[in-house]
Amino acid sequence: METKTNKKIRYGVVGLGNIAQQAVLPAFKNASANSILTTIISEDKQKLKVLAKKYKVANCYLFEDMEECFQKQEIDALYIATPNDHHREIVELAAKYKINILCEKPMAVTHSDCIYMDTAAKKNNIKLMVAYRLHFESANLEAIKMCRQGTLGDLKFFNSSFSYQVKDKKNIRLNPTSVGGGALYDIGIYCINAARYLFKSEPIEVVGFSATSDDPRFINTEETTSAILRFPDDKLAAFTVSFGAFDSSDYEIIGEKGRIRLENAYEYAAPMELRTFLKSKDGMKKATRKFKKRDQFSAELLYFSDCILKNKTPEPGPVEGSADVKIIEAILTSIHTKAPVSLEPVQKTTYASQKQKFARPGVRKRKLFHATSPSKAGN
Repeated sequence: METKTNKKIRYGVVGLGNIAQQAVLPAFKNASANSILTTIISEDKQKLKVLAKKYKVANCYLFEDMEECFQKQEIDALYIATPNDHHREIVELAAKYKINILCEKPMAVTHSDCIYMDTAAKKNNIKLMVAYRLHFESANLEAIKMCRQGTLGDLKFFNSSFSYQVKDKKNIRLNPTSVGGGALYDIGIYCINAARYLFKSEPIEVVGFSATSDDPRFINTEETTSAILRFPDDKLAAFTVSFGAFDSSDYEIIGEKGRIRLENAYEYAAPMELRTFLKSKDGMKKATRKFKKRDQFSAELLYFSDCILKNKTPEPGPVEGSADVKIIEAILTSIHTKAPVSLEPVQKTTYASQKQKFARPGVRKRKLFHATSPSKAGN
């Protein structure tokens, strides 16, 4: 999907940590057809100065001056890349000034916060999109296509692992679970979302487990979390995420006639490999497709700007974002009660599809300024 227009949506980016510096700010170069970075917002004056010079940004604001930025109407859209527990307050403030919002996932820490954010967007007639970058990525879209076309036959179950060694105990990813820290919020959401878009369905029951060693990094949040999600028609999805294990980022979906395995499934700075195993008249048919790393963030920007310019409803939107947070809350409840938790599934009919496919050159690793990379390896 491509877009051509003479008008460009003016963006601000709030929160200039790892993901903003590694991916969001550089993405505007590949999204220049309809998007332009004009404003950055941070709590760090020196960071603002350095990054404004690097990306030729005209307008810089500290967090405490954010409302002043919104009042001046210097931006049409805001990319929120702050810690999870700040998302709601920023969305509600930006919505008040009719600024469209592209919010990093998870959408918020609680399902109720997601509802408030959605209400604020609707009340002020703005676009609110949640930054599910894999909804625009070729390898994941190919896996979705194969599931939709019945290549695997009736889908049966999904397995996934996502893990890495978190860098140190000062990392914000190790904030208390109550404010959105921990592996389940940070990376478990990818596994949950993948199961939902591959099955094109919503879970009706979950059960969760956690395990934490005596490592001082994990004082405030779980080290490892596993969950099983039951979907209608007896489809099951299982996943494990951890901040204390070797790097993994893969999923597998199995049907009655074959299976798909996607390696590096959730990455944005690495190539992916899609392996298929299918029954045939001549036995097992195996195939491997390699996908180059692509700029998933510019794809989000291009798509969201197009939605604003053409007054289209963005997907993934608030319903998508709140669905995953609702599931995360249910998993945490299951861990606490040591019992399965039933879910009333969200009413959703639109999921990621090939229509949202973009192709932009891959990102390169960048030197961070006053920001922490997520893992010990610096990935």
